[in-house]
Amino acid sequence: MPRKKSHRLVPIGKKIKKARMGKKVTFNNLANETGFSIEYLKDVEVGKVIPPVGAILQISRALKIDSDDLLAEQESTLKSRVKAYTKRTENYAYTTLTPGAENKHLKAFKVNIEALKEHKGAEYQHEGEEFVYVLSGQVEITVGEHVNKLKDGDALHFNSAIRHRLKNIGKSEAVLIVVLYVP
Repeated sequence: MPRKKSHRLVPIGKKIKKARMGKKVTFNNLANETGFSIEYLKDVEVGKVIPPVGAILQISRALKIDSDDLLAEQESTLKSRVKAYTKRTENYAYTTLTPGAENKHLKAFKVNIEALKEHKGAEYQHEGEEFVYVLSGQVEITVGEHVNKLKDGDALHFNSAIRHRLKNIGKSEAVLIVVLYVP
């Protein structure tokens, strides 16, 4: 019986490592450019941690690569290119709402966060602005030291250069629209 040809997706950590090594960027330099610890960056590269969208934007900016290159599927069929790409992290999934936005400053995502969960790892920050709209659920977004509690229909616009953290504080999955502007 013939084996089906499988399309393997390259893990995001491997893509980051390839870009970092190709540009001869040390962990020390990348840590200084992103604000992430060397330990966190190593964990990302080996796949122990899947970074949130904000971290991917910071890392891609520091490596001077397009974040869509890190998020893009490796399959080349038309069907897979047209279909919106969903990426699952430890406690949430995000789907790009702006496919094909290479070299654009504005990117939008639909984010689903499991009940009573937050993204594992350090707080994150990236140059630009962020807008979050809660479609359903209850979330807590900490910007610097300020805690914002949002529910269905609430929105928050903030300076994403300030360290921030997102957490689902409800007993059901939270669904958000997150728009990032990166100059």
